[in-house]
Amino acid sequence: YLTYAELNNIITVEKSTYGGIMDKIFEHFTITILKLNKIVQKIKLLESQKHGLKAVHIMCGYYLNEHPEGLTSTELVKLTLEDKAAISRALKTMIQQGYAEKVGARTVLTEKGKSLAEFITERSDKAVEAGSAFFTDEERVFFYKSLGEIADRLESYYNDLSNE
Repeated sequence: YLTYAELNNIITVEKSTYGGIMDKIFEHFTITILKLNKIVQKIKLLESQKHGLKAVHIMCGYYLNEHPEGLTSTELVKLTLEDKAAISRALKTMIQQGYAEKVGARTVLTEKGKSLAEFITERSDKAVEAGSAFFTDEERVFFYKSLGEIADRLESYYNDLSNE
């Protein structure tokens, strides 16, 4: 894998020629995004196993903590990008294990769930810090803004393709 500086150097040096650089960028981009996704999943799995849970529970706990008024299953599906069946199973497990409870159509965290969410927040902050420790604050903001923009534009591109 290329370092950020090496990739930046390639882009700067070869930007005007584009001789094969787009292939290298595509390969680097897709492999790096795939690697990032896989390592995040592995971290979530490792952390969730400490509580007898799965990675999907980590994201449910995180979002339920962010919304103390509770969330519906549909809202959790949208936030976590998981399918409805996975969210349904995750909430059932969280309720059975005492991490969450139903209040009408919404699911809220119990005190045990809030404790889990505190753990999730602490550990996710450490993971993000470890992954971006070499960035300045300005670079970190630029990176996340750029990554979000890339995701939005790729989603728009995909939507355009699927409507053809």
